[in-house]
Amino acid sequence: MRNVSTLDHIFLTVSDIDRSIAFYERVPPILEIPNLLDYDGEDGLAGHPYLKGFCTKGRIFFRQRQGTAAPCAVHVGFVADSEQMVSSAYAEALAAGATEIHPPGPQLHYDPRYNAAQVTDLDGYSLEFVYKSWQHGS
Repeated sequence: MRNVSTLDHIFLTVSDIDRSIAFYERVPPILEIPNLLDYDGEDGLAGHPYLKGFCTKGRIFFRQRQGTAAPCAVHVGFVADSEQMVSSAYAEALAAGATEIHPPGPQLHYDPRYNAAQVTDLDGYSLEFVYKSWQHGS
C-alpha cells in the first residue's frame, strides 16, 4: 500500500543550526513528530553536510543544515490531525519566536474544510500547520 505522502524528505538550509533546532524542538512534538535524529556529515559523502532531522514512526523526513538560508525558496506544510492541533502548533511556534502570517482558521480560498495557520520561522521560512478534514481525519 502506498503512503499518503509522496515526499520522502526535505532539507532546510538555516543560518544558525543551534537556534533553529531550539525552535523546531518545540513545535514538531505537538504535531506528533517527536524524534530528533542527527546525521554526522563526517561519515558521509564528501561535501555532504551535518544534518539535524526530525522523524516519526522511524521515518526521517525533515532535516536542517547550516548555511545561507533561502526563505523564499521553500514553504513547508505540516499535517495536523485536528483543528486543535493546528492552534496548538501555531501558539507554540509563536512562543518559540515565529512571526505570524495568519492565525488558525478556515482557508476559504482553498476549501471551507481546509483549516490552517501560517508563520515564518527564525530564518523566514513559511511554515503552515494544516488540517484537511477530508484528508487527515474525519
